[in-house]
Amino acid sequence: MSKYSIQQFIQKSKQEDKGEGLFELETERILEINLNGDIWAKMGSMISYEGSIKFQREGILEHGLGKLMKKAFTGEGSQLMKASGKGKLYVADQGKKITILDLEGDSIFINGNDLLAFEQGLEWDIKLMRKVAGMMAGGLFNVRLEGQGMVAFTSHYEPLTLMVYPGQPVYTDPNATVAWSGNLQPEFVTDVQLKTFFGRGSGESIQMKFAGSGFVVVQPFEEVYTTSE
Repeated sequence: MSKYSIQQFIQKSKQEDKGEGLFELETERILEINLNGDIWAKMGSMISYEGSIKFQREGILEHGLGKLMKKAFTGEGSQLMKASGKGKLYVADQGKKITILDLEGDSIFINGNDLLAFEQGLEWDIKLMRKVAGMMAGGLFNVRLEGQGMVAFTSHYEPLTLMVYPGQPVYTDPNATVAWSGNLQPEFVTDVQLKTFFGRGSGESIQMKFAGSGFVVVQPFEEVYTTSE
């Protein structure tokens, strides 16, 4: 059915309380946050809210303690904002698909461009990926999150999780890599044979090599980042 009366459309698309807690997927591409306190969200991701909520631009704070660190965020959309108060907050990012994870003492790395929101109680730290700075100007950092709490990340279309086993490394395109388990430290490798196919004008093809035991999440889309200077 493609035609609706106004009442039919409202019934089909209206907001529903699912009772799932702090983070709820209102749709696959809109995250509802039942806020009562503080959360971190990607700068510019707010599409609507109700209640008493204040927004504070942070972006350079470490672990939410207000301790300034070197400016590690570059590129459009790579900063964070803190939402404080009580109410309903709706966030989204360019229509990308949203995945919610409930960390139970686990740790995970998420590409800075794909991190959508996370609970205040999680420990987080920014990791720069200097070796790919030339080809990924807006995505040269990732965020490591650890502890107890919810985190939401985005992907273009459905994400695929690849398992990494000892002796069986997994190679990924940095532009398609969304997240990986907190115990893995990717190595950046260059395959000159592939530069004809994947050079992107950089003269070489940089891949991420994941070795050990864990997982890596990729998306069926190569995100090309732009520099904002």
